[in-house]
Amino acid sequence: MLDDFFIRAMLAGLGIAVIAGPLGCLIVWRRLSYFGDTLSHSALLGVALALAFEINVIFAVFCVAALISIVVLLLQDNTALPSDAILGLLSHASLALGLVCLSLMTWLRVDLMSFLLGDILAVSRTDLLIIFAGDATVLALLLFLWKPLLAGTVNSELARAEGMAVDRNRLAFMLLMALTVAIAMKIVGVLLITALLIIPATAVRRFSRSPEQMALLSVIAGLAAVAIGLFSSLEWDTPAGPSIVVAAAAIFITGQLTGTLLGRQS
Repeated sequence: MLDDFFIRAMLAGLGIAVIAGPLGCLIVWRRLSYFGDTLSHSALLGVALALAFEINVIFAVFCVAALISIVVLLLQDNTALPSDAILGLLSHASLALGLVCLSLMTWLRVDLMSFLLGDILAVSRTDLLIIFAGDATVLALLLFLWKPLLAGTVNSELARAEGMAVDRNRLAFMLLMALTVAIAMKIVGVLLITALLIIPATAVRRFSRSPEQMALLSVIAGLAAVAIGLFSSLEWDTPAGPSIVVAAAAIFITGQLTGTLLGRQS
C-alpha cells in the first residue's frame, strides 16, 4: 500500500509531464534549450523574493521568469548582442543574484538543496491544485496557439507574411515556459527543470512522424520517467527529482539504441 505522500508525488510528477511534453518539443524544434536554462536559473531569484516578501513561491517564480522572458525579447530586438550571450548573461546573473539574496536572509533557514534539486515528496494537496490549475491553463493556451507556433517554428518570415502575429506568439510561448518552470520547480528543482523539458522530447524524436505524434510520445516518455524515477527513489532511497531525470535519460539512451538497431535491420 502506497503512502499518501507518494501518491501526491506521483500525481504531481504526472501533471508536470503532461505539459512538459509538448512544450519540450517546441523547445527542441526552436533550439531554445539555453533559454530554458535561463528561466530555470532565474527561479532561484523568484524563491528569494517570495521568502523576503512572504508571498507564494510559484507566483514569485513565474513573475521573475516572465520578466526575464520580456528582457530577453527586448535585448534581442534592440541590441547587437548574440542571443547566446544575452541568455548566458541573464542566466548566470539571475542565479547569482538569487544566491546572494538568500545568503543575506540570515533570519531564515533555507533548505537550498530542495530548491536546487526539487522536493517532490513534500508536495501538498494545495500544491497539487496549483499544478493542475497550471496544467489546464498551459494546455488550453497550447491548443489555441499550436498551429501558429508550429508555423513560426518552421518559417517565421512566411508565417509573418501570412498575417500571423509571430512576435506575440513568441512572447506567449515564453510566458508558457515561465509558468511551467514555476510549477515544475517543486518537482525537480531549479537545476533539473530543463532536463525534464528536453530529454523526453529528444528521446522520441526519431520515432515520430508528425509534430503532434512527437508531442504525444514525449508526454508518454515523461510519464514513464516520472513513474520509474519515483519507484526507483522509493526502492533505493535516492533523491526523487534527480531519479526522475536519470530515468528520462535512460529512456533516451534506450530509444537511441533501439532506433539504431532497427535502422540496421531495415
